[in-house]
Amino acid sequence: MRRLLFVLAAWFTIGLTVPFLSAADAAPAAEASSASAKEAAEQQLKTEAVAGKKYLDARREVHTPGFLEDLVDSTLAAFDVRISHNENTPTHYVVAACLLVIGLLLRKLVVGIVFGVLRRLASRTQTTLDDKLFTALEPPVGALVMLVGLFAALNVLKLPASADKLIAYASTIAFSLVFFWLLLRGFITVLDHAHEVAIAKHKGIAAFMPWIKKSLVTIFVIVGVLLVVQSLGVNVAGVLAGLGIGGLAFALAAQDTLANVFGSIVVAIDQPFKIGEAVKIGANEGSVEDIGLRSTKLRRPDKSLVILPNKLVAAEPIINNSRFTRRRVEQVLGLTYDTTAEQMDAVVGEIKDIVSKDPDVDPNSVMVYFRDFSASSLDVWVVYETPDPDFQKHMTAKQRLNFALMRAVYARGLSFAFPTQTLQIAGDGREKLTGTGTSGGTDQPSSVQATPPPKG
Repeated sequence: MRRLLFVLAAWFTIGLTVPFLSAADAAPAAEASSASAKEAAEQQLKTEAVAGKKYLDARREVHTPGFLEDLVDSTLAAFDVRISHNENTPTHYVVAACLLVIGLLLRKLVVGIVFGVLRRLASRTQTTLDDKLFTALEPPVGALVMLVGLFAALNVLKLPASADKLIAYASTIAFSLVFFWLLLRGFITVLDHAHEVAIAKHKGIAAFMPWIKKSLVTIFVIVGVLLVVQSLGVNVAGVLAGLGIGGLAFALAAQDTLANVFGSIVVAIDQPFKIGEAVKIGANEGSVEDIGLRSTKLRRPDKSLVILPNKLVAAEPIINNSRFTRRRVEQVLGLTYDTTAEQMDAVVGEIKDIVSKDPDVDPNSVMVYFRDFSASSLDVWVVYETPDPDFQKHMTAKQRLNFALMRAVYARGLSFAFPTQTLQIAGDGREKLTGTGTSGGTDQPSSVQATPPPKG
């Protein structure tokens, strides 16, 4: 409240001082009584009006910000201060000083009171984005208010043309940079908030947000610099045309790098994996350790590090071993050929019962069938699924079931088959060896049968 009263007092001081000074400036002209003196005064006023118009036109040629010109002209017109091109009256100095003081006070008022109220209102909302935005925008807004007061005060004073031109360019650059600073801080705050939300919700894009932020901020800065340069009267189109020719040559020389960058963009959009997941990319398999603009790093099972260019990552098939919804087991149990049909029927039913009753197996997924007569075995096909995708839990359940199936087979006096061969030797005056592929048991890996030669 004290700051607000101080601002009102400053404006009241201007209101009292400016008319007095204006009257003091005009007193010599008002005291002239002769006709020749009146004609000279009228001629002087016309000359000053023409000079003032030329002065304003000169300011417009050096690109003084339009809102600043309007502010200065309105302030001078409100206190009936004439425009002069070659001198500063005491009124000009008083108005300039008051504008500078008012700029300082308004900056403290905006930063201290207005943003304080906005922060209190933002603290009542559920989102934290508005709190971060007000904190980020406070410095550039305060600087913008201060610049308005500073350059308004300088534009009130009548300075040499070279100084005016320098101030005009300085004001254009300063306002452009502060406005760009304000937008940049707001833009970065929004990106940081999006990154935090992605991490909190375990989104795959969270791993790509750091380099997405760098890329967008770089583009934003380039566009901002071009706009500032254009506001100073530089032909940006010609500069961009020259950059286009140079960019074409650069693109041809760095086409592999650009291919990797575009590959990273494809990975960011598709999100086939994130840091920490186990993947297989082409012939390379391992856990994702880093995702960059140029390459992706995998830590292989033997703890070696493989670095893959992103263009290769985008082109190769990717198997993500960390995103199983469930895990499926398919295996074949081979029994020996001396197993009877009744034994096979009984053991198939028992295997199905054992697998279906396991707590880590989905009973609806179990399939057990006597499937094939193979060259060396009678094959029992076993299929089941574990709903939990965790690899270690899956392997623990599979091992437990394998032990149970072994016990069930041996308990029935049956044997697991393996490749065997029976040899038959025929004697007819010549030694002849023929071989037939049959099944064999575990107690006799191979058998040889000798046939005696026929009598007579």
